[in-house]
Amino acid sequence: MSDSRLPSTGSIEVETEGEVEELVERVAHDADDASVATERLLIVLDIDGTVILEDESLSPGVVDAVADAQRAGHEVMIATGRSWEGTRGILRVLGIAPEYVVCSNGAVVLKRVDADELVYERDHVETFDPTEVLTLLREHLPDARYLVELPDGRRLYTEYLEDWNLVEAMRVDFDELSAQPVCRIVVVAPEQGEQDFMDLVARIGLHQVSYAVGWTAWLDIAPQGVDKSTGLERVRTELGIDPGDVLVIGDGRNDVGMFRWALENGGRAVAMEQGPQEVRDAAGETTTSVSAGGVADVLRKL
Repeated sequence: MSDSRLPSTGSIEVETEGEVEELVERVAHDADDASVATERLLIVLDIDGTVILEDESLSPGVVDAVADAQRAGHEVMIATGRSWEGTRGILRVLGIAPEYVVCSNGAVVLKRVDADELVYERDHVETFDPTEVLTLLREHLPDARYLVELPDGRRLYTEYLEDWNLVEAMRVDFDELSAQPVCRIVVVAPEQGEQDFMDLVARIGLHQVSYAVGWTAWLDIAPQGVDKSTGLERVRTELGIDPGDVLVIGDGRNDVGMFRWALENGGRAVAMEQGPQEVRDAAGETTTSVSAGGVADVLRKL
C-alpha cells in the first residue's frame, strides 16, 4: 500500500561503462579548459616561511600546487616584505608571472611588462622621510645594521649582513640613509632578543610609520598606513576580483594586515603552523608548517 504523504523516491539510471568513461573525460576536460567558467580566486602567498624554508629550499609540493591552481583559472601572486630584487627569483622557481607583485610590505606594487623574461615596472610606490625614525632608532640601537630602499629600487646599507640580498645595493655612512625619501627601512640588531626588540619598539613609539617585528631582532618599517593589504587592495581593484574571492597565506607579523583585510571583506586568511601565536590568532585558519607543505595542503583543497 502506498502512502501519499511520503515523497517520491525518484529513479535510478544505470549507465554503460562507455557512457561513464565519456562522462569522466568530459568533466576532466572542463576542469582544464580555461573557457569553462570557474570561481576565480586571487591567491596571495607570502615568501619566507610560507613558500620557502629558512635555507631557501621550497616548501614540499608548492610548485605543483601553484601550477594546478593556475590551471584552474586562479590568479596566484606574491606579497612580501622583500624588495623586488629578492622576489624575482622566487617567481621563477614557482613558475609564475602574475600580473602584479606586492613588495616591500606593500610600499611597492609592480606590474608585469614581459611574462617570459619576468620584467616588471613600478606601478605604485609609497615613500616617507626617514630622518626622524632613523635618528630615534640610532639613539637606542647604535650598533644595529640599517638598510633603506629608495623609490627606484636601489638600496643603501650601513653594514653587511648575510641575510640581506645586496645585489645593486651600496654601502654608505649612516647619515646618507636619510638624504632622500625612502619606501622602506630595515633594522637588524643581532644582540637584541626578539622580546627585547619588541619592548623597545613599543617604548620609543613609532607612530608616524607602519612597522612589523620579525621573529628575530628584525624591524621592517613602511610609510604610515601602508602594509601588504594596501598594496593588495590596489591589485584586487585593478584585476576586478570580488573581495570575497581572496585567499591569503602567510606566517609573520607583517602578514597580519593582509589577514584582517581578507577576513573583513569576506575572504580567507590562512596562517602557517610555525608562525607566532598572535599571527595564527589573526588568521581564520591554520595550515601545516612550511616544512610540511602547508601551502600545498591548502591549494589542493580548493
